[in-house]
Amino acid sequence: MRRRIGIFGGAFDPPHLAHGALLKTAMDALALDCLYVVPTGQAWHKPRDLTAAAHRLAMTELAFAKWPNVVVDAQEMHRSGPSYTVDTLRAIADKEPAADLFLIMGADQAAALTTWRAWQEILQIATICVADRTDSTRANAAFVAEKMFPERFLHLKMPAMPVSATQIRAAISSGQPANTLVLDAVARYIADHHLYHSI
Repeated sequence: MRRRIGIFGGAFDPPHLAHGALLKTAMDALALDCLYVVPTGQAWHKPRDLTAAAHRLAMTELAFAKWPNVVVDAQEMHRSGPSYTVDTLRAIADKEPAADLFLIMGADQAAALTTWRAWQEILQIATICVADRTDSTRANAAFVAEKMFPERFLHLKMPAMPVSATQIRAAISSGQPANTLVLDAVARYIADHHLYHSI
């Protein structure tokens, strides 16, 4: 049987409990043999500067490295220039030529997919798995790329989890604790390195 491999990328600035819930849902729903968690290097689409790559990688490893069959992959952080998903997928496909790849993303990313570099090649390499939150206005909506290539899309049903990295950074900046929104190890890392105190 062909191996089933998931890829989940993001800034992870910081990684939080909703990320964990999504990974658990994806692992179970897609029957994945392995899941690559890929922190972004230089984000071409982010309007703000990300926290230093070393900090984001360390927090991501604290959050996910001990999960069975999950690999924290730092390839984008080691790549010069902007991070493009198509380059990451090419590298994983070369490494795992006999595997089926599943690219996991949120609805906002799926809606913007046609603006990504080589987005049609992305659809050739991987099946797009969209996390539909029950509280999202995009739930059950078809996206431009999905209307064009419906056979390359799957949907993952997610519970409502109103947690975002933006909210966490804002809470920490205003002096509020974040340990109910991130794992304890990540909260300790944030405190020890004084992250997000001024944003």
